[in-house]
Amino acid sequence: MTDLLLSLIIDYGGLLLFVVTFLSCLAIPMPSSLLMLAGGGFVASGDLSLTSAAGSAYLGAVLGDQTGFLIGRRAGHLIEVKMAAAPKRAALHQKAADMTNRYGGPGVFLSRWLFSPLGPYVNFAGGAAGLNWARFTAWGAMGEAVWVVVYVGLGYTFADRIVELADVLGNASGFMAAGAITTALGYWLWGAAKQAKTARPD
Repeated sequence: MTDLLLSLIIDYGGLLLFVVTFLSCLAIPMPSSLLMLAGGGFVASGDLSLTSAAGSAYLGAVLGDQTGFLIGRRAGHLIEVKMAAAPKRAALHQKAADMTNRYGGPGVFLSRWLFSPLGPYVNFAGGAAGLNWARFTAWGAMGEAVWVVVYVGLGYTFADRIVELADVLGNASGFMAAGAITTALGYWLWGAAKQAKTARPD
C-alpha cells in the first residue's frame, strides 16, 4: 500500500496528505510520516507547493485529533471493549490513558510527535477521560505543528534520500522515547534521593 500511496502523491498531493494524516490519527495504519517526507521532497522538486503539502497534512492531523477526541467522548466504553480484543492495541490504549491522566495537555503535545504511536489512543483516552476540549485542542495543535514541520522539512532537505531517512527516523523515535523516559526516571530518582537526604535526621 505504501508504494501505491507514494505513486499517487504527485497527482493527489494535498488531498492525499490530508486523508492519510486524518486516518492515522484514528489509529488506522497509514504511512503518514513517510508521505510527509515524500511531500517535502516533492516541494523541493517543485511538484508540490509548501502550502499544499504542509497545510493539508496539518489540517488532516488536527481534524483527525478532533474526531478521535469526539469518538472517545461519545463512545469511550465501546472503544475500550473493542481494544480489549486486540492485546497490542489494548496495551497502547492503556499507556495513552495513563499518559493523559498523569500529564494532561503536555502529554497530548508529546504524543503528537515524540511518542507518536500513542497519539491516536491519546485522542480516544482524552475524550473518554473528560479532558478539557480547549486544552486538548491547544496542546494537540502545537504538537501536530511540530510533527508536520519536522517531517515535511526533513523531506524537503533530504529529498533524494526519503526512504533511508524514514528508516533512520523510525529508529530515532524509539531512541528518543527511551531517552526521554530514562531522563525522567533519573530526575525522579534524584529528587527522591534529595528528599530522603533532607528528611534524614543528623
